[in-house]
Amino acid sequence: MKNLFKTFACLWACMATSVMAAEAEGLIEQNLKKVDARIVVKEIGDAPLTGLREVELNSGEVLYADDKGEYFLIGKLYRFTDKEGFVDLTERKKSAQRKVQMADLDEEQLVVYKPKGEVKATVNIFTDVDCPYCRKLHAEIPALNAQGVQVNYLAYPRNGTGTGTFKSMVSIWCAEGAEGRRQAMDQAKSGVRPAAKTCDNPVLDQLQLGQSVGVTGTPAIIFEDGRLYPGYAPAQQLVNLLDLEK
Repeated sequence: MKNLFKTFACLWACMATSVMAAEAEGLIEQNLKKVDARIVVKEIGDAPLTGLREVELNSGEVLYADDKGEYFLIGKLYRFTDKEGFVDLTERKKSAQRKVQMADLDEEQLVVYKPKGEVKATVNIFTDVDCPYCRKLHAEIPALNAQGVQVNYLAYPRNGTGTGTFKSMVSIWCAEGAEGRRQAMDQAKSGVRPAAKTCDNPVLDQLQLGQSVGVTGTPAIIFEDGRLYPGYAPAQQLVNLLDLEK
């Protein structure tokens, strides 16, 4: 009888907790809609900090709220530990999101530079062919390849569609075959416009993907674990960040 009572008590507590969580989620979403009806909540779960809910929006943004949907924290949540120091929990969450979003990339839709030997790591780089720091980073590819790092380029024409940069990137992605795309990319990165071509291409889709994973400028480097490194870095610095010795 005691065991049966404990079972019912546990079930009741679990049901009560589920109801409270559902009510909290409803209040949070309802109040966000009052602020802006266009806001779409993707998921609400427990935050790392007791008393808060972690709210993931469809835009990829992460924010925090109390159970009543009265208080909202928009910004980064950090945790301090003696072992790790200050840990950016918000960025950790976003890295996990990016990892999922980038997982289904098709190499045939990318401009890929593979090392000759074993691939020890892969970086995905959102690039703009007319960006000076993107060109500087492009010069680091041989050094990255030499250390076993594969470089995948995704298109991110910063100034949007209808621009000369956008058209150049369409031409690159419409070049014939993987080697043709690499040659066209090398040409564009050297400052020479590639031969104009059009075809069904992923340039706009990749631009939108970049925006959804938090890219705001180029180059933007995304590691396999979802970390985002904004801006230029020399090859050895990137290799150190990849920690290939692990």
